[in-house]
Amino acid sequence: MYPVKERLHGVLETLPPGVRLVAISKYHPAEYIMAAYEEGQRVFGESHEQEIREKHTVLPKDIEWHFIGHLQTNKVKYIVPYITMIEAVDSLKLLREIEKQAAKVERTVKVLLELHIAEEATKYGLTPDDCRALLAGGEWRQMEHVRICGLMMMASNVDDEGQIAREFQTAADFFDEVKAGFFADDPEFCERSWGMSDDYSIAVNHRSTMVRIGTAIFGPRVY
Repeated sequence: MYPVKERLHGVLETLPPGVRLVAISKYHPAEYIMAAYEEGQRVFGESHEQEIREKHTVLPKDIEWHFIGHLQTNKVKYIVPYITMIEAVDSLKLLREIEKQAAKVERTVKVLLELHIAEEATKYGLTPDDCRALLAGGEWRQMEHVRICGLMMMASNVDDEGQIAREFQTAADFFDEVKAGFFADDPEFCERSWGMSDDYSIAVNHRSTMVRIGTAIFGPRVY
């Protein structure tokens, strides 16, 4: 087995207080997740509805599952019975569907709004202006089964660490704007999810509270 336990501890040792690890377990077998679980890791991230549903069925029920990929509205109903957080809400349409399906099962699902700051056109997410418009519209305030807990983003996949740092800082500054403008009295709006295996050390210097790390822990993906 890939040395999951050693890699997990190596990553955890580099994280400062206040930064949580979301272990990205997509495409990795359940036994790898159990190896990390046995070392105390409880938060795991998946990006495919069928895969996360199968893993949820066979793995311990106190695992906190985060959905981290682009989520289609027609898949929401399958994951809301057990998902803890949906990290990549990129439209009001998706937010409405999460509210609808969570209400059916009488749960409240935590979500993060996904920002598109990176210069790559292939990235999903809301532009800062789109995010401002969604929040200013106010419909989310009436949703009783959705809790907006913060923002997430992915930096550009480049070697230029200065560019990556600027993108993380842009996200951090925008978080402050949104916090002050819409969530000043909501202590649950506190999460800044940015940083992955290749750039999390930069992310934690730009106020990330959650890093999404897979390869550095689990190794190459098992397809």
